[in-house]
Amino acid sequence: MDGDFIIGGTFFIHYKMQTVNNNYTTKPEFPRCTGSFNARELRFSRTMIFAIEEINNSTELLPGIRLGYQIYDTCASVPIAVRVAFQLLNGQDSVFHKDSNCSRSGVVMAAVGDSGSTPSISMSRIMGSFNIPLVSHFATCACLSDKQEYPTFFRTIPSDQFQADALAKLVKYFGWTWIGAVHSDSDYGNNGMASFLEAAMREGICVEYTESFYRTDPQSKIRRVADVIRRSSAVVIVAFTAAGDMKFLLEELARDPPPPRQWIGSEGWITDPHSMSFSFCAGAIGVAIQQSVIPGLRDFLLDISPSEVAVSSVLTEFWEDAFNCSLKKVRTTADINKRKCDGTEDIKALESPYTETSQLRITNMVYKAVYAIAHAIHNAVCQEKNATTQCEKHRNLEPKQIFAALKKVNFTRNGYHILFDANGDPVAFYELVNWQKRKSGVIELVSVGYYDASLPMGKEFRINRNLTWVEGGIEVPVSVCSESCPPGTRKVLQKGKPICCYDCIPCPEGEISNITDSSDCFLCPREFWPNTKKDACFPKPVEFLSFDEVLSTILAAFSISGACLTIITAVIFFHHRTTPIVRANNSELSFLLLFSLTLCFLCSLTFIGAPSDWSCMLRHTAFGITFVLCISCVLGKTLVVLMAFKATLPGSDVMKWFGPLQQRMTVVSLTFCQILICTVWLVLSPPFPVKNLTTYKEKIILECALGSAVGFWAVLGYIGLLALFCFVLAVLARKLPDNFNEAKMITFSMLIFCAVWITFIPAYVSSPGKFTVAVEIFAILASSFGLILCIFAPKCFIILFQPEKNTKKCLMNKN
Repeated sequence: MDGDFIIGGTFFIHYKMQTVNNNYTTKPEFPRCTGSFNARELRFSRTMIFAIEEINNSTELLPGIRLGYQIYDTCASVPIAVRVAFQLLNGQDSVFHKDSNCSRSGVVMAAVGDSGSTPSISMSRIMGSFNIPLVSHFATCACLSDKQEYPTFFRTIPSDQFQADALAKLVKYFGWTWIGAVHSDSDYGNNGMASFLEAAMREGICVEYTESFYRTDPQSKIRRVADVIRRSSAVVIVAFTAAGDMKFLLEELARDPPPPRQWIGSEGWITDPHSMSFSFCAGAIGVAIQQSVIPGLRDFLLDISPSEVAVSSVLTEFWEDAFNCSLKKVRTTADINKRKCDGTEDIKALESPYTETSQLRITNMVYKAVYAIAHAIHNAVCQEKNATTQCEKHRNLEPKQIFAALKKVNFTRNGYHILFDANGDPVAFYELVNWQKRKSGVIELVSVGYYDASLPMGKEFRINRNLTWVEGGIEVPVSVCSESCPPGTRKVLQKGKPICCYDCIPCPEGEISNITDSSDCFLCPREFWPNTKKDACFPKPVEFLSFDEVLSTILAAFSISGACLTIITAVIFFHHRTTPIVRANNSELSFLLLFSLTLCFLCSLTFIGAPSDWSCMLRHTAFGITFVLCISCVLGKTLVVLMAFKATLPGSDVMKWFGPLQQRMTVVSLTFCQILICTVWLVLSPPFPVKNLTTYKEKIILECALGSAVGFWAVLGYIGLLALFCFVLAVLARKLPDNFNEAKMITFSMLIFCAVWITFIPAYVSSPGKFTVAVEIFAILASSFGLILCIFAPKCFIILFQPEKNTKKCLMNKN
């Protein structure tokens, strides 16, 4: 249609370009479009006509100026798109003018198109050289945002970069980490899939396979892609394809439907009515251009008169294809099976992508593209004067002026804002759509959410309605290479496979993981230990020899029993203190020995219970001092026995040098030495309570650290030295007459004492935790019982059960 200014339009109303074999003997024919008729693209082209007529009838936009249009079918073919681009550049003049007065009638100011990225790339390269803007309604390749390569390219549909991010976030949102991917082998599919794979990698999504195809590929290649889908383990498939390409893949899959697959679609095909006829794709979700309303468009689309159909080859083909009838007077072979169109056909009752106006999405992009160009022309030729708009229809307008004006376009139409950024792209806004099957079996396109790139990061994506999944399911399908690793385990990648394929390995001892799919386990703090599931750290149980334990109760019972036994022995000795057997055994040293043994039994109680600063110092020093006091008394008794027999020799005055005073001084001196050792130990490096974290990993042993190991072993060494000296003296006195041989009993007691403490050393060193304390208590009790039983038990037996022997005569009887 002619006009004051011409706008070009390119759509692919057919799916294929006719293949011609050139014989190089005749001039090649112009390439032509053929194949299936695309009623949806016809709707796009008619929407462009509707928008131009609406503008021509407007009193606000371009008043007094009439826009014309030239619309071409590129059938998604680069050769035809290139030819169309040159036709738009050359105008409609059939004569080539050499002078400067060429009329340039019909030269387009700008063009709407194309419906595919690859044709748009070719056209933009050609038209950009002449500063003619190309405003696409459906070319989404992110590469077209490069202003160095495509300076005059604009579009009303968002770039695939945003779509790829939206699809990756959609896959991640539902927890799918193992997917398949197919895409068109075109600029749209290749660049879009590259952007998606990059976004998917950032989101931690793994791709099992990536397959490409194109509608003109051999059937064997499309069949191979279909077989990959059938055999794959990934349940979710992301398809970044054009509607025309997807048609051929779905038709191939329909011959042998694959196992249930959850389809994720790009805007290129997810709203295509033809694709929605394949029932095995029910439940598909994807991103789509925002649904819109264009008042008056449906009436315009349905207002096609028979005369209008007859004069247009495109409308004639549409009519014949839609109603399966023929308008031709002379029928061809292909029309034999068709009835003749008789005028009863009702386009208003027709169900076709052409008449489907309930889901206007890409159609609105065409509508907005036309209005964007019209506003650019308006801004270039019109001015506001005296509250009226005046436009110069005869102004010599250059396309580069429209190009400059398009950069500044900013308006709202039917509630939708139109604005281009520095790359010629609009603000990205997508609807999330879901293919939901009705009870009738028809698949319905339902909006379930949105993706708005203008919102802050993390808030761009929202779902506000329930979805239907593959096979009508209501549960989100699972598509993972490996199940999630629960807390308490870590991921170990499977050799030679993507990062989403892994094994779940339990955390090592002492380590936990408290999140799902943890890549590593971490150690608990030193005083904490994992629970049985290894997903949390809990304070380690503190262990010490407490009074609540059975072992402690037994040891405490023996300790108290020993102390009681010692007190009873002392009472017996005190009650019979005047008897010969008590007097003959140096009663003063005997009572002091019984007192020290009582302290020895009781000091073992200080080893039971939670260690503290005072208990740690008390237990070791009390033990060391009381035992030295005990051994000193035994040593004194042994010396008394030896001196007593030495004194019976003629001329011996040895008892003068070892009388009661010397005996007391011996005990005090020997004990004072131990007190001195303990004092130095406590002053320099005293024992202190400590948490032992090394003996057991899973629990804390609360024990007394020695402070100074030298001090501890000095105390034990001093006790051992006295015991050994006492043992030697007792052995020397073993041949004394039986009735006076207290040294024999001392020998036995020292033998037991030394055996116990010699055994104690390796047992003490090797016993873990609280058993170290138990070993020490056992050694104290065993040696104490050895002393009291060996030294005092025989005497008590005579005192209580054989009083007739408790006489001086019996004691002096050497036979």
